[in-house]
Amino acid sequence: MAALAWLLIPLFAVVGAAIWGSWASRDKTTGDVAELAGYARFRDAMERSHTPAPDAPRPEREPATTAGPVTTSASG
Repeated sequence: MAALAWLLIPLFAVVGAAIWGSWASRDKTTGDVAELAGYARFRDAMERSHTPAPDAPRPEREPATTAGPVTTSASG
């Protein structure tokens, strides 16, 4: 009976390897096409969100003001 148990271990390993091999070599092109289409839609949406609308008025920038002249002193 112990010999049968030792023979079942490699048998289960072969069956498991066959299942994994068939799963790993499955046709994945349909998933890739959907993923690439989703990524293209994402890129388009990101490009649209960063470009201003052509008819929207652009806000004027205010000049930067400083509190005073910047001075540096060496302490020694």
